Amino acid sequence: MESITFFPKGVCSRQYDIQYEDNKIVDIQIIGGCNGNLKGLRALLIGMDIDEAINKLSGITCGPRQTSCPDQIARALKSIKR
Repeated sequence: MESITFFPKGVCSRQYDIQYEDNKIVDIQIIGGCNGNLKGLRALLIGMDIDEAINKLSGITCGPRQTSCPDQIARALKSIKR
């Protein structure tokens, strides 16, 4: 199993710790942000294929912001694929 730590920009959350294996998300810890929403997002992402998560989350915005916590998670996952 591998892991990364990602520091999002332009959103309320401050850090994502992501564990992954065989192109699947094993676990994700989201520090900061809207607690209930991010717990729900975490529950949905665990076990999901990384490419599927990137496709579903990329480009989501939050209010007037050009990004969101889901979009920043997609960016974190994209960094795994490089």
